[in-house]
Amino acid sequence: MATVAYTLCAVTSVVCAILLMREFWIDHDRATRLLFWSSWCFMCFALANGLAFVDAVLLKGAYLPVMRAAAACLGSGGLLVALIWEGE
Repeated sequence: MATVAYTLCAVTSVVCAILLMREFWIDHDRATRLLFWSSWCFMCFALANGLAFVDAVLLKGAYLPVMRAAAACLGSGGLLVALIWEGE
């Protein structure tokens, strides 16, 4: 069951990142930096979810929580900076 949950989380994050990046590249008139940073955030979340899958399913003895947290913090931090930047 964990395999299905981790896979669905990673796939959902990748799809969100692709859709946001596609919208950023298709319409440059409306494109904002916030779309780019949102896609960056979801790419980092996908990486964190992929690492969770590797940690829990593929390499059961590996210790990857630090790398997962770093990927999630990197994505969240980038989005936070973009939200502050766009709010000014």
